[in-house]
Amino acid sequence: MSKARVHADGFARCPWPGEDPLYVAYHDQEWGVPEYDDRALFEKLILDGFQAGLSWITILRKRDNFRKAFDDFDPAKIARYDAKKIHALMNDAGIVRNRAKIEGAVASAKAYLKIMDEGPGFSKLLWSFVEHKPKVNAFKTTASVPASTPVSVAISKELAARGFKFVGPTIVYAFMQATGMVNDHLATCHRHAACAAIKPGHSKMRRRSA
Repeated sequence: MSKARVHADGFARCPWPGEDPLYVAYHDQEWGVPEYDDRALFEKLILDGFQAGLSWITILRKRDNFRKAFDDFDPAKIARYDAKKIHALMNDAGIVRNRAKIEGAVASAKAYLKIMDEGPGFSKLLWSFVEHKPKVNAFKTTASVPASTPVSVAISKELAARGFKFVGPTIVYAFMQATGMVNDHLATCHRHAACAAIKPGHSKMRRRSA
């Protein structure tokens, strides 16, 4: 199961989405597609933080609920969440009810706003670690894909120093994979070449695709 597998539609895909239609759609339409929009990157980083200790499909199934609960991941609104709002979120069965992660999202929103107000901008900061273009790997099996890299460690340290929460090196690397900072589709997956062909700086991510 660690190699790309051919699905009924004839396309070879990374093995991790299995046959789940929602997961396959995410794999085909979003994962590995370079994202340069500041707010979209913030949303994905927060959701990856909520994923810690869980599977991504769990978060994916709750993503629309998260968007409603967190004001469509508007950092300016999240940064103003008070104890009453946090209490309401803790009672929202549609999301992952973890106080530390919810409070972490508020802290991260405040850090995001500072980067946007004082520079250099969230997207520019993140993409500067990969020289503003995706790193294209060519792994043949999932066993070859690292859990973290020196770059994800560096980004993790930078974000933590700026006040972001739940941004460990492993979470950051998963974020880098999802947002196309690195192309970790297996070399034989049909999405590997498609993602690699996207010109740097041109985000193709369809925000509401799942």
